Amino acid sequence: MAGIVVGVDGSEGSKRALEWAAGEAKLRRLPLTALLAWQWPTGIYGAGWMGVTPEVAEDLRKAAERRLEETCAAVAPALEGVEVTRSVVEGPPAQALLQAAEDADLLVVGTRGHGGFVGLLLGSVSQQCATHSPCPIVIVPQR
Repeated sequence: MAGIVVGVDGSEGSKRALEWAAGEAKLRRLPLTALLAWQWPTGIYGAGWMGVTPEVAEDLRKAAERRLEETCAAVAPALEGVEVTRSVVEGPPAQALLQAAEDADLLVVGTRGHGGFVGLLLGSVSQQCATHSPCPIVIVPQR
């Protein structure tokens, strides 16, 4: 997938990264993939998770799709004139972004998303992407 891949999780940092990536996509005349990765909530793992129904998985996937759509809608003016593909995948965010970036021209992430510790300058996803990215990467700071 040639073009720009940007990580989105609904956080303010990912909105900023999406805006930046859209601007860069316009400048380079490249397509943009907005990717949101979701995982099973921590409490589902363990002894009781075997009873989770397919409906629960579908609800989690739909919630992730809504979050991605809401994030794109929040920065809609920045996305005008850009070919945008929205992608929701199940799995660890860093792993999903790195896999999507294998053929990309650029990977874009925010400095911090929803997880992690407030005092960290980089979140775990942005740090893993910076360390292992198969293409150039931009880490967009928060405002």
